[in-house]
Amino acid sequence: MRRSKPEKAAPMPKLLATCHCGAVKVEVPRKPRRLTNCNCSICRRTGALWAYYAVDQVQVSAGPGATQAYVWGDKQLELVRCSSCGCVTHWQPIGPIPGCRMGVNARNFEPGAVDGVRVRRLDGALTWKFLD
Repeated sequence: MRRSKPEKAAPMPKLLATCHCGAVKVEVPRKPRRLTNCNCSICRRTGALWAYYAVDQVQVSAGPGATQAYVWGDKQLELVRCSSCGCVTHWQPIGPIPGCRMGVNARNFEPGAVDGVRVRRLDGALTWKFLD
């Protein structure tokens, strides 16, 4: 009797987030496990909905000059937006930090790509605790 080779599971499809004009593309390996809606001073102004990934799991593609970074506070991370259309695409740590993560603005995924993912409300303005 011949044994058949075990079938390999199909690879999980990668997700692509793009700014409005398409100049900045952010590719991640999977659907996020959860999303974070933060009320800190910058997040409430940008309207971002954050999906978190290890830095080495995220591929950002943008031509020279296609992005602008905004840095504030303790200068540990930068908020990145498209230089052309202004969409906030992600935040990333400044400098190498072992085991660090970055945030991808899930509002730039195609509609439906994150359907069913739990959204947590974070009080980034005062307590840094989840409100749910």
